[in-house]
Amino acid sequence: MAERTVSAVWEEGLRCSVDAGGFPLTVDEPTSVAGGTGRGPQPTELLLASVSSCFTLAVAHSAAKRDIDLRGLRVDATGTYDGPRFVAIRITVHADAPQGEELTRLITAAERVCYVTNTLRLAPEIEIRSA
Repeated sequence: MAERTVSAVWEEGLRCSVDAGGFPLTVDEPTSVAGGTGRGPQPTELLLASVSSCFTLAVAHSAAKRDIDLRGLRVDATGTYDGPRFVAIRITVHADAPQGEELTRLITAAERVCYVTNTLRLAPEIEIRSA
């Protein structure tokens, strides 16, 4: 099986730098949280960004595969907190075209190929260890 690794290095307070496939990211907490500097998105925002971006690409892939004219696509991912976790994530797909039943069919196709939502639906085993 293939693996992918993303690394984070602590900078200060509650900020770290992340190398994601050679692309640098800053992850932080807002200044309203002790130790946060507000210099980057929160980890939970990155989780929602993963959901919305993966589903966006899954819809685009599904449209291209079916030769469907896709315009004005935007996908929102909204998480509902309950304690230290999201208890629900709502995905809302907006498109100028297609709309109606054709968009619904694209969404259904995208659900089958979106790695992130499929991973979250069938929670993977999480192993935490020291090096």
